[in-house]
Amino acid sequence: MILVTGGAGFIGSNFVLDWLAAGNEPIVNLDVLTYAGNLQNLEAIAGDGRHIFVRGDICDGDLIATLLREHPIRAIVHFAAESHVDRSIHGPEDFIQTNIVGTFRLLEAARGHWAALSSDAKSAFRFLHVSTDEVYGSLSPSDPPFAETNQYQPNSPYSASKAAADHLVRSYHHTYGLPVLTTNCSNNYGPFHFPEKLIPLCIHNALAGKPLPIYGDGMQIRDWLYVKDHTAAVRRVLEAGTPGETYNIGGWNEKPNIDVVKTLCRILDEEHPKADGTSYADQITFVKDRPGHDRRYAIDARKIEAALGWKPVETFETGIRKTVRWYLDHQEWVANVASGGYRDWINTHYGATST
Repeated sequence: MILVTGGAGFIGSNFVLDWLAAGNEPIVNLDVLTYAGNLQNLEAIAGDGRHIFVRGDICDGDLIATLLREHPIRAIVHFAAESHVDRSIHGPEDFIQTNIVGTFRLLEAARGHWAALSSDAKSAFRFLHVSTDEVYGSLSPSDPPFAETNQYQPNSPYSASKAAADHLVRSYHHTYGLPVLTTNCSNNYGPFHFPEKLIPLCIHNALAGKPLPIYGDGMQIRDWLYVKDHTAAVRRVLEAGTPGETYNIGGWNEKPNIDVVKTLCRILDEEHPKADGTSYADQITFVKDRPGHDRRYAIDARKIEAALGWKPVETFETGIRKTVRWYLDHQEWVANVASGGYRDWINTHYGATST
């Protein structure tokens, strides 16, 4: 079986669901259930014996060691992270603890587990670290997309903490021989995306008749990757990636934020028209830009396509339409998250203990 960290979050829960849909290998899912972790994301596999959920912190090295001792773990897929740039600006310490210290604790436990395996099991073991394109800094309009060889130039506490984690992972391969893999992905979107991020926030606000807040001039460019394409790429890297290598995962979909929001509004106008006949685009509001806001990210995903045969299935147009449709069909989930009600659900149905 495999150990997944952060498997109740946005990308992690999509990975868990897609993994179990694609095969029968069981998962131990470790998540501390912070504000971004939501067990309701995993309701579709409630009662599935292939999914073992453990509420716990990746900073708890003893817990991780216990899980590795009690279960036949042949790979670790490490999604768990504090990931919201705005939160890192206002409260960076949580990012240092989770993204750096937590990754260190996980690596240490993995190193001990790996060292005790038989020769064949050691060769087959993998530690896959999921990171971000933000470690590379910001691109000018004329710069080529980020390649795996780009220099690290993180510009926020979030991206700096992820860069530090990347370096730790790399060092454990070169110093100890731990068979690690690192992926750096572009901006994800899709089902179960926490509603403080741009796309779900704007969908939620549009339907609620609230302003659609756009930082600065809205011309910050991101490379958008549908989350199901990302989970497929991670599965492929875990299956066939070369230990010690880094693989950039992108959607080949560079879009300015303002164009993303206008596209959302157009699709909402078609799928869920307003009673008064006006466009949701009338709710767009420009707000003060955040400090140190990077202007452009873009991923060169040629390496993973050439080496492993992966490329995204969804275009931005197909992926964003699926995303809007999902949020329209799951407004109860969105309302529960926006109100904080899912936290009450977790406390009532799960409490503070591990299972």
